Amino acid sequence: MQILDFKTIDEPSGGHRAIAVFDLALTPEARLYGLRLLKMRDGRLLTFAPQSGSRRVATFAAPLAERITKLATDQLRALTADDRNQAA
Repeated sequence: MQILDFKTIDEPSGGHRAIAVFDLALTPEARLYGLRLLKMRDGRLLTFAPQSGSRRVATFAAPLAERITKLATDQLRALTADDRNQAA
C-alpha cells in the first residue's frame, strides 16, 4: 500500500474538517483516488472514500481503514514537519 499523491486542504465537511485529500495504490492492481482524511469533532482522524451523489464509492473494514489512516497521518506529519523545518 502506497500513497501516490497527497495534498493538505482545510475544508468543512459535515461538522468535521477535511485536512487532506490523497490517492492510494491499495495493491499493485488497485488504486483509489480522492480519499479524504478528516479530523472529526472529537479529534480522531479518519479516512473516507469519495462519494458519487449521496453514496460512498467504497468502504473499508476497520483494520484496513486504520492502516490507510495511519499511512495518511504519517504522510501529513512528514509534510507538516518539513513545513516547520523550512520556516526555521
